[in-house]
Amino acid sequence: MQRDIHQTYDFFEYVRLDDGSVPGEDFSKIDIAILDMNHSWPNLGHDSLVHAVLEAAEEVRDEIVAAELKVRVISFDVRRRMQIPQSPNGRFQLYIGTGGPGHLDPRENDGSKPYSQGISETTEWETPLFRLFDSILAHETAALLAVCHSFGLVCRWSGVARPELRAEKSSGMPTNVLTDAGAKHPWFSQFAAQLPDRRHFRVIDNRLFDLVLTESGKGLPVAVESEASEAVTMLELARDPTAGMPRVFGANHHPEIVDREHILNVLEEKRSHGEVDERWFRERAHTMVNLFQNENERQSQLTSRYTLLGPLRHHVARIVRERAHG
Repeated sequence: MQRDIHQTYDFFEYVRLDDGSVPGEDFSKIDIAILDMNHSWPNLGHDSLVHAVLEAAEEVRDEIVAAELKVRVISFDVRRRMQIPQSPNGRFQLYIGTGGPGHLDPRENDGSKPYSQGISETTEWETPLFRLFDSILAHETAALLAVCHSFGLVCRWSGVARPELRAEKSSGMPTNVLTDAGAKHPWFSQFAAQLPDRRHFRVIDNRLFDLVLTESGKGLPVAVESEASEAVTMLELARDPTAGMPRVFGANHHPEIVDREHILNVLEEKRSHGEVDERWFRERAHTMVNLFQNENERQSQLTSRYTLLGPLRHHVARIVRERAHG
Protein backbone atom coordinates (compact mmCIF):
# COMPACT_ATOMS: atom_id res chain seq x y z
CA MET A 1 0.00 0.00 0.00
CA GLN A 2 1.34 3.43 -0.99
CA ARG A 3 2.12 5.67 1.96
CA ASP A 4 1.12 9.35 2.05
CA ILE A 5 4.09 11.54 3.00
CA HIS A 6 1.72 14.05 4.64
CA GLN A 7 0.27 11.57 7.13
CA THR A 8 1.50 11.13 10.70
CA TYR A 9 3.67 8.08 11.43
CA ASP A 10 5.43 6.76 14.49
CA PHE A 11 8.69 6.46 12.52
CA PHE A 12 8.61 9.26 9.91
CA GLU A 13 7.86 12.97 9.52
CA TYR A 14 7.99 15.34 6.54
CA VAL A 15 8.57 19.10 6.81
CA ARG A 16 8.60 21.55 3.90
CA LEU A 17 10.04 24.97 4.72
CA ASP A 18 7.36 27.06 3.05
CA ASP A 19 7.62 29.79 5.69
CA GLY A 20 11.41 29.74 5.64
CA SER A 21 11.87 28.67 9.26
CA VAL A 22 13.93 25.55 9.91
CA PRO A 23 12.64 23.40 12.80
CA GLY A 24 15.00 23.28 15.73
CA GLU A 25 17.38 20.40 16.20
CA ASP A 26 15.74 17.56 18.12
CA PHE A 27 17.78 14.56 19.22
CA SER A 28 14.71 12.36 18.84
CA LYS A 29 14.67 13.18 15.09
CA ILE A 30 17.05 11.81 12.46
CA ASP A 31 17.08 14.70 9.99
CA ILE A 32 17.55 14.11 6.26
CA ALA A 33 17.81 17.09 3.89
CA ILE A 34 16.10 17.31 0.50
CA LEU A 35 17.76 19.89 -1.75
CA ASP A 36 14.78 21.02 -3.83
CA MET A 37 15.98 22.42 -7.17
CA ASN A 38 12.55 22.72 -8.80
CA HIS A 39 12.13 26.49 -8.31
CA SER A 40 8.44 25.83 -7.46
CA TRP A 41 7.72 24.03 -10.76
CA PRO A 42 5.07 21.29 -10.39
CA ASN A 43 6.88 17.98 -10.62
CA LEU A 44 6.82 14.32 -9.65
CA GLY A 45 10.44 13.92 -8.63
CA HIS A 46 10.50 15.80 -5.31
CA ASP A 47 7.66 13.91 -3.66
CA SER A 48 8.89 10.64 -5.15
CA LEU A 49 12.22 11.18 -3.38
CA VAL A 50 10.44 11.90 -0.09
CA HIS A 51 8.44 8.70 -0.61
CA ALA A 52 11.67 6.81 -1.21
CA VAL A 53 13.04 7.99 2.15
CA LEU A 54 9.76 7.08 3.87
CA GLU A 55 9.92 3.56 2.42
CA ALA A 56 13.60 3.21 3.35
CA ALA A 57 12.78 4.25 6.91
CA GLU A 58 9.87 1.82 7.05
CA GLU A 59 12.28 -1.05 6.40
CA VAL A 60 14.00 -0.26 9.73
CA ARG A 61 10.86 0.96 11.51
CA ASP A 62 11.19 -1.46 14.44
CA GLU A 63 14.67 -0.13 15.26
CA ILE A 64 13.48 3.49 14.91
CA VAL A 65 10.47 3.01 17.18
CA ALA A 66 12.36 0.93 19.75
CA ALA A 67 14.91 3.75 20.09
CA GLU A 68 12.08 6.34 20.37
CA LEU A 69 13.29 8.13 17.24
CA LYS A 70 11.76 9.40 13.99
CA VAL A 71 13.26 9.97 10.55
CA ARG A 72 12.41 13.57 9.64
CA VAL A 73 12.77 14.74 6.03
CA ILE A 74 13.23 18.52 5.72
CA SER A 75 12.86 20.02 2.24
CA PHE A 76 14.98 23.10 1.45
CA ASP A 77 13.94 25.30 -1.50
CA VAL A 78 17.47 26.05 -2.64
CA ARG A 79 17.07 28.07 -5.83
CA ARG A 80 13.94 30.13 -5.11
CA ARG A 81 14.23 30.81 -1.37
CA MET A 82 18.03 30.44 -0.95
CA GLN A 83 17.52 27.77 1.70
CA ILE A 84 20.70 25.78 2.34
CA PRO A 85 20.90 23.16 5.12
CA GLN A 86 23.72 23.01 7.63
CA SER A 87 26.89 21.16 6.73
CA PRO A 88 27.40 17.66 8.18
CA ASN A 89 27.64 18.27 11.91
CA GLY A 90 25.74 15.42 13.49
CA ARG A 91 22.30 16.73 12.52
CA PHE A 92 22.42 16.06 8.77
CA GLN A 93 24.25 13.02 7.47
CA LEU A 94 22.25 12.44 4.28
CA TYR A 95 21.40 14.97 1.55
CA ILE A 96 19.27 14.23 -1.53
CA GLY A 97 19.24 16.62 -4.50
CA THR A 98 16.26 16.76 -6.86
CA GLY A 99 15.88 17.51 -10.54
CA GLY A 100 14.64 20.87 -11.76
CA PRO A 101 14.13 23.20 -14.75
CA GLY A 102 16.46 25.58 -16.54
CA HIS A 103 20.16 25.85 -17.25
CA LEU A 104 22.64 24.24 -14.85
CA ASP A 105 24.40 27.61 -14.48
CA PRO A 106 22.02 30.07 -12.79
CA ARG A 107 23.70 32.94 -14.67
CA GLU A 108 22.07 31.62 -17.84
CA ASN A 109 18.53 31.60 -16.41
CA ASP A 110 17.12 35.00 -17.36
CA GLY A 111 13.55 33.84 -17.95
CA SER A 112 13.71 34.44 -21.70
CA LYS A 113 16.31 32.08 -23.16
CA PRO A 114 14.54 28.89 -24.30
CA TYR A 115 16.69 26.64 -22.10
CA SER A 116 15.93 28.74 -19.01
CA GLN A 117 12.37 27.36 -19.25
CA GLY A 118 10.91 30.56 -17.83
CA ILE A 119 13.21 30.50 -14.79
CA SER A 120 14.82 33.77 -13.72
CA GLU A 121 17.07 33.40 -10.71
CA THR A 122 19.94 34.83 -8.72
CA THR A 123 23.33 33.19 -8.20
CA GLU A 124 23.26 33.83 -4.44
CA TRP A 125 22.58 30.21 -3.55
CA GLU A 126 25.42 28.76 -5.64
CA THR A 127 28.43 29.58 -3.44
CA PRO A 128 26.87 28.34 -0.17
CA LEU A 129 25.59 25.22 -1.94
CA PHE A 130 29.01 24.42 -3.38
CA ARG A 131 30.51 25.05 0.07
CA LEU A 132 28.04 22.46 1.41
CA PHE A 133 29.18 20.00 -1.27
CA ASP A 134 32.78 20.59 -0.18
CA SER A 135 31.92 19.76 3.42
CA ILE A 136 29.97 16.61 2.49
CA LEU A 137 32.82 15.31 0.34
CA ALA A 138 35.36 16.01 3.10
CA HIS A 139 33.25 14.25 5.74
CA GLU A 140 34.01 10.58 6.39
CA THR A 141 30.41 9.32 6.39
CA ALA A 142 28.01 12.04 5.17
CA ALA A 143 26.25 11.13 1.91
CA LEU A 144 24.91 13.08 -1.06
CA LEU A 145 22.68 11.47 -3.70
CA ALA A 146 21.99 13.81 -6.62
CA VAL A 147 19.37 13.42 -9.36
CA CYS A 148 19.28 15.16 -12.76
CA HIS A 149 19.61 18.96 -12.15
CA SER A 150 21.42 18.33 -8.87
CA PHE A 151 23.71 15.92 -10.72
CA GLY A 152 24.58 18.70 -13.16
CA LEU A 153 25.38 21.04 -10.27
CA VAL A 154 27.63 18.39 -8.74
CA CYS A 155 29.43 18.08 -12.09
CA ARG A 156 29.93 21.86 -12.31
CA TRP A 157 31.07 22.11 -8.68
CA SER A 158 33.56 19.26 -9.00
CA GLY A 159 34.77 20.23 -12.47
CA VAL A 160 34.31 16.64 -13.65
CA ALA A 161 31.99 17.62 -16.50
CA ARG A 162 30.63 20.71 -18.22
CA PRO A 163 27.02 21.25 -19.37
CA GLU A 164 26.33 21.30 -23.11
CA LEU A 165 22.91 22.02 -24.57
CA ARG A 166 21.63 19.06 -26.57
CA ALA A 167 20.49 19.52 -30.16
CA GLU A 168 17.36 17.63 -29.15
CA LYS A 169 15.89 17.00 -25.70
CA SER A 170 16.42 13.49 -24.32
CA SER A 171 13.16 12.03 -23.04
CA GLY A 172 11.34 8.73 -22.63
CA MET A 173 13.35 5.59 -21.80
CA PRO A 174 16.65 5.63 -23.70
CA THR A 175 19.60 3.30 -23.02
CA ASN A 176 22.73 4.19 -21.05
CA VAL A 177 25.86 2.07 -20.67
CA LEU A 178 28.06 1.21 -17.68
CA THR A 179 31.73 2.11 -18.08
CA ASP A 180 34.42 -0.53 -17.57
CA ALA A 181 35.05 0.90 -14.10
CA GLY A 182 31.32 1.03 -13.38
CA ALA A 183 30.88 -2.64 -14.28
CA LYS A 184 33.65 -3.54 -11.77
CA HIS A 185 32.36 -1.31 -8.96
CA PRO A 186 31.48 -3.20 -5.73
CA TRP A 187 27.84 -2.10 -5.94
CA PHE A 188 27.24 -1.49 -9.64
CA SER A 189 28.83 -4.82 -10.59
CA GLN A 190 25.73 -6.35 -9.00
CA PHE A 191 23.66 -4.17 -11.35
CA ALA A 192 25.77 -5.36 -14.30
CA ALA A 193 25.10 -8.97 -13.34
CA GLN A 194 21.35 -8.34 -13.77
CA LEU A 195 21.71 -6.90 -17.30
CA PRO A 196 21.53 -9.15 -20.39
CA ASP A 197 24.86 -7.88 -21.77
CA ARG A 198 26.23 -6.67 -18.37
CA ARG A 199 26.39 -3.09 -19.65
CA HIS A 200 23.27 -1.52 -21.19
CA PHE A 201 20.28 -0.40 -19.12
CA ARG A 202 17.20 1.76 -19.61
CA VAL A 203 16.65 5.05 -17.79
CA ILE A 204 13.78 7.49 -17.48
CA ASP A 205 15.07 10.66 -19.10
CA ASN A 206 13.89 14.24 -19.34
CA ARG A 207 16.81 16.59 -19.91
CA LEU A 208 18.06 19.40 -22.11
CA PHE A 209 21.75 19.15 -21.23
CA ASP A 210 24.55 16.64 -21.49
CA LEU A 211 27.36 16.65 -18.93
CA VAL A 212 30.51 16.23 -21.00
CA LEU A 213 33.55 14.85 -19.22
CA THR A 214 36.54 17.14 -18.73
CA GLU A 215 40.13 16.07 -18.03
CA SER A 216 39.87 16.82 -14.30
CA GLY A 217 40.67 13.23 -13.35
CA LYS A 218 38.26 13.48 -10.41
CA GLY A 219 35.72 10.85 -9.47
CA LEU A 220 34.62 7.66 -11.15
CA PRO A 221 32.37 7.88 -14.23
CA VAL A 222 30.01 4.94 -13.63
CA ALA A 223 27.93 5.29 -16.81
CA VAL A 224 27.83 7.26 -20.06
CA GLU A 225 25.11 7.93 -22.60
CA SER A 226 26.64 5.55 -25.16
CA GLU A 227 29.95 3.95 -26.12
CA ALA A 228 30.57 6.81 -28.56
CA SER A 229 29.60 9.59 -26.13
CA GLU A 230 31.62 11.64 -23.63
CA ALA A 231 28.40 12.54 -21.79
CA VAL A 232 28.63 11.09 -18.29
CA THR A 233 25.29 9.94 -16.87
CA MET A 234 26.37 8.48 -13.51
CA LEU A 235 29.27 9.65 -11.36
CA GLU A 236 30.76 8.63 -8.01
CA LEU A 237 32.94 11.10 -6.12
CA ALA A 238 33.21 9.23 -2.80
CA ARG A 239 32.45 5.74 -1.49
CA ASP A 240 31.55 4.18 1.86
CA PRO A 241 34.78 2.21 2.44
CA THR A 242 33.13 -0.34 4.72
CA ALA A 243 30.30 -1.34 2.35
CA GLY A 244 31.47 -0.34 -1.13
CA MET A 245 28.32 1.75 -1.53
CA PRO A 246 28.40 5.19 -3.25
CA ARG A 247 28.60 8.01 -0.69
CA VAL A 248 28.71 11.06 -3.00
CA PHE A 249 26.96 10.03 -6.19
CA GLY A 250 24.76 11.43 -8.93
CA ALA A 251 22.70 10.24 -11.89
CA ASN A 252 21.55 12.29 -14.89
CA HIS A 253 18.21 10.52 -15.13
CA HIS A 254 15.17 10.01 -12.87
CA PRO A 255 15.54 6.82 -10.78
CA GLU A 256 13.01 8.22 -8.31
CA ILE A 257 10.32 7.46 -10.93
CA VAL A 258 10.06 3.82 -9.91
CA ASP A 259 6.96 2.12 -11.29
CA ARG A 260 3.47 2.83 -12.55
CA GLU A 261 1.61 2.14 -9.29
CA HIS A 262 4.04 4.27 -7.29
CA ILE A 263 3.82 7.27 -9.62
CA LEU A 264 0.06 7.10 -10.05
CA ASN A 265 -0.26 7.16 -6.27
CA VAL A 266 2.07 10.17 -6.04
CA LEU A 267 0.00 11.90 -8.72
CA GLU A 268 -3.25 11.16 -6.90
CA GLU A 269 -1.73 12.39 -3.63
CA LYS A 270 -0.65 15.69 -5.22
CA ARG A 271 -4.11 16.18 -6.72
CA SER A 272 -5.88 15.39 -3.45
CA HIS A 273 -3.72 17.94 -1.61
CA GLY A 274 -4.52 20.63 -4.21
CA GLU A 275 -0.91 20.94 -5.39
CA VAL A 276 -1.71 20.52 -9.12
CA ASP A 277 -4.63 21.15 -11.43
CA GLU A 278 -6.65 18.49 -13.26
CA ARG A 279 -4.96 19.07 -16.61
CA TRP A 280 -1.46 18.62 -15.12
CA PHE A 281 -2.63 15.45 -13.38
CA ARG A 282 -4.25 13.88 -16.45
CA GLU A 283 -1.32 14.60 -18.79
CA ARG A 284 1.14 12.87 -16.50
CA ALA A 285 -1.16 10.02 -15.55
CA HIS A 286 -1.72 9.27 -19.24
CA THR A 287 2.04 9.30 -19.92
CA MET A 288 2.84 7.02 -17.00
CA VAL A 289 0.17 4.49 -17.92
CA ASN A 290 1.55 4.24 -21.46
CA LEU A 291 5.26 4.41 -20.58
CA PHE A 292 5.38 1.76 -17.87
CA GLN A 293 4.35 -1.38 -19.65
CA ASN A 294 5.72 -4.90 -19.13
CA GLU A 295 9.48 -5.01 -19.77
CA ASN A 296 9.85 -1.21 -19.57
CA GLU A 297 8.46 -1.24 -16.04
CA ARG A 298 10.70 -4.13 -15.00
CA GLN A 299 13.79 -2.38 -16.37
CA SER A 300 12.79 0.89 -14.71
CA GLN A 301 12.53 -0.83 -11.34
CA LEU A 302 15.92 -2.48 -11.80
CA THR A 303 17.60 0.83 -12.70
CA SER A 304 15.92 2.57 -9.75
CA ARG A 305 17.05 -0.14 -7.34
CA TYR A 306 20.71 0.15 -8.23
CA THR A 307 21.04 3.85 -9.07
CA LEU A 308 19.03 5.30 -6.16
CA LEU A 309 17.02 3.05 -3.86
CA GLY A 310 19.80 0.67 -2.82
CA PRO A 311 22.28 3.43 -1.86
CA LEU A 312 19.47 5.42 -0.20
CA ARG A 313 18.35 2.46 1.92
CA HIS A 314 21.93 1.70 2.87
CA HIS A 315 22.57 5.21 4.17
CA VAL A 316 19.21 5.53 5.94
CA ALA A 317 19.72 2.18 7.71
CA ARG A 318 23.31 3.08 8.61
CA ILE A 319 22.31 6.43 10.13
CA VAL A 320 19.38 4.90 12.03
CA ARG A 321 21.60 2.19 13.54
CA GLU A 322 24.30 4.67 14.49
CA ARG A 323 21.74 6.80 16.33
CA ALA A 324 19.81 3.90 17.83
CA HIS A 325 22.83 2.00 19.11
CA GLY A 326 25.56 4.62 19.21
